[in-house]
Amino acid sequence: MPLIIVIAVLTALRYFEVGPFASLSWWWIVGLMFAAFVWFEFLERLFGLDRGNSHDKLEKARQERVKKAFRKDR
Repeated sequence: MPLIIVIAVLTALRYFEVGPFASLSWWWIVGLMFAAFVWFEFLERLFGLDRGNSHDKLEKARQERVKKAFRKDR
């Protein structure tokens, strides 16, 4: 997500020609966009970062169900 914010800020600074960003090549921004695309489409899935904590939550809920099902105070 920080990469997307950097891309948006750089694009705005380049478009409005603010300070030293006026001479920045658009290819740098396009390159960052390509890097973000590769990250979110391929690498994030490869490393399992797109799932977040959902697996941990499901495992915890499963363990709670097992404990509840096998309680001895029935």
